[in-house]
Amino acid sequence: MKGLLLALAFLLELAMLVAAGWWGFTLDAGWPVRLLAGLGAPLLIAVVWGTFCSPKAAVPLPAPGKLAVQAACFVTGGALLALAGRPVPAILLVALWAADKALLSLAGDPI
Repeated sequence: MKGLLLALAFLLELAMLVAAGWWGFTLDAGWPVRLLAGLGAPLLIAVVWGTFCSPKAAVPLPAPGKLAVQAACFVTGGALLALAGRPVPAILLVALWAADKALLSLAGDPI
């Protein structure tokens, strides 16, 4: 069960990055701006995630801080997806992450 939850967490992390890219590429702007936003937004989220939330984080945080950064990343991804005109998938992304994180915590997985 824990392996399935970890796999879901990984897939949700990828979906968060795709959501940020989707927002950028669907902006009502010229192609250079769309390209910059479509590649830059997921890159920025990935850098924040890697710096604070990855197992080999450069800046290790206590569990509450790490959870706050993870939540901020997912809420940002969800907000960007909603801004791209996809509010239902945005809500599902954040809700599934929250449920998965809660179940992982109950299974004894550290944040």
